[in-house]
Amino acid sequence: MKLSRYRPGPGMMVSAAFIGPGTVTACTLAGANFGFALLWALIFATITTIILQSFAIRIALVTQLGLAEAMLKTVASPLFRLLAALLLISALVIGNAAYEAGNMSGAALGLEAINGGPLAFGIAPVILTIALFASAMLVFSRPKWIEKILILLVLLMSAAFLLTFALIRPDMGPLLQGFVPAVPDGGLMTAIALIGTTIVPYNLFLHAASVRERWNTEQLPEAQLDNTISIGIGGLVSMTILATAAASLFGSGKTIENAVDMAGQLTPLFGNLATITLGTGLFAAGLTSAITAPLATGYIVQEIFKSSDSRRPFQIGALIVIVSGTLASLLGYRPVELIFIAQIANGLLLPIVAAFLLKLANNKQLLGEYANGVKANILGAMILLITTGLGFRLIARALGFWP
Repeated sequence: MKLSRYRPGPGMMVSAAFIGPGTVTACTLAGANFGFALLWALIFATITTIILQSFAIRIALVTQLGLAEAMLKTVASPLFRLLAALLLISALVIGNAAYEAGNMSGAALGLEAINGGPLAFGIAPVILTIALFASAMLVFSRPKWIEKILILLVLLMSAAFLLTFALIRPDMGPLLQGFVPAVPDGGLMTAIALIGTTIVPYNLFLHAASVRERWNTEQLPEAQLDNTISIGIGGLVSMTILATAAASLFGSGKTIENAVDMAGQLTPLFGNLATITLGTGLFAAGLTSAITAPLATGYIVQEIFKSSDSRRPFQIGALIVIVSGTLASLLGYRPVELIFIAQIANGLLLPIVAAFLLKLANNKQLLGEYANGVKANILGAMILLITTGLGFRLIARALGFWP
């Protein structure tokens, strides 16, 4: 497919999903605490995401199965298949409900940044409005409408963060040095958090489900091009957030917990416009992720219950995530620490997910001639080795075996 004929597709939903408040928080803390030194982690995470999502796309289009269906199909024992299904639903519903709380709270923080302080009416009306909007989108809208709205929100979010980056005008010399892999003292957990916030397990299921509604096996090159461009844009946005924080906050001695703190520091240095654009980006990031987290859960529940005639399992799964996230947000749980810990957990779980996906992509009974070749397996093995090494070093350091 020619690049000039490219039209944004489901890949943009993956970008919408991983550029949420968790990503903004992780990138902000990485830039504020370590400067540009961890930019390489985002480059690695972006490339890894493109490769892993390409496996999921190929599996979905060739088998015409959702990823959850394909995974469960490879489990021979009915008992183990049932246990695997229950574990999958429990892990993703609980995990996405936690993310949903952070997404809604993050969107409200974005409005506070635009406002220049706490909202006069508080954040509860904002959270309830987002919950109602997301519920209406997922229960009543068609998949194509959801995709188009998310693409528009991703473009708005990207423009906002890129404009903020342009207003800051960071020094390109130190920025380019951040492309060289190195882990500064105390930076390992942050590096793994950056990887975990980009390579999110539920995005594999979301992408696999959404491409089946748009393309078939013959259109696999078009789906892969959309994957590369869309996730590449998402990775670029994450890098601009980190670089913005590094250029404006690193070495300042300021205590930074989230993007709102960064916005407060930008106003006296770069004017109100920088604060407004950053707040707009954070709001859009929270809103898009507040839609995609329950969307992915709905798809997974639908696949596991194999209900093609009724959308009821999809709606129930999606609404459970929205309601749980809304309650957690309204109860006042601080999302920053929970989100950051969740990103680290994602980074540690990534080797397990990558290993399972690599095995599935090599299943010739399912994929036939579309099973992984030597090149794809080399890339997959490299990803598996690197992510396993990062996780092992974190565990070893926590236990005192690694300086």
